[in-house]
Amino acid sequence: MDFILATNNMKKLAEMQRILSPLGINVVTAKMLGIQLEDVEENGTTFEENAEIKATAACKETGMPSIADDSGLCVDYLDGAPGIFSARFSGGHGDDERNNDLLLEKLQGVPAEERGAHYVCAICCAFPDGKKIIVRGECYGTIGFERDGNEGFGYDPLFIINGKAFGRYTAEEKDKISHRGNALRKLKAELEKVI
Repeated sequence: MDFILATNNMKKLAEMQRILSPLGINVVTAKMLGIQLEDVEENGTTFEENAEIKATAACKETGMPSIADDSGLCVDYLDGAPGIFSARFSGGHGDDERNNDLLLEKLQGVPAEERGAHYVCAICCAFPDGKKIIVRGECYGTIGFERDGNEGFGYDPLFIINGKAFGRYTAEEKDKISHRGNALRKLKAELEKVI
């Protein structure tokens, strides 16, 4: 069964495929199907609302079950910022280098014990019949003082969990403890009830 993923982020696609393929779900992007999804305005105030906006739009546009996630980094010292604005923290959308630079700048001089943070991932699965499943996963760590590792994307080189930056975890290691991995396991459990 094909589910469309409302993003062209191939790293998110690979993560979702690894966890959902045992259910017989083939996760594909619009680009893989030769479809151009319309851009939707992510004007929700929570990760869940933004995931639902994207999944519902993709489902309506394609008539296929659709999966969308909204995820980000919440830094305690910054009162939860960048939060839902994580991808566009530095202004442009998805500029990981500038976003990491800005985060390091905002935390300059902040001691290790005040650098707590957590990643959040909300996933919505929308079905053509109007049914929706919304789940949330989190993982807790700290923000490092410099980038470490080249794996992953986003703030992974700065996010430290279990003494190691996500930028040094293999995809399989990260799946076991990441916010997206945690959310996908919850989604998988819910999908098992309806498939």
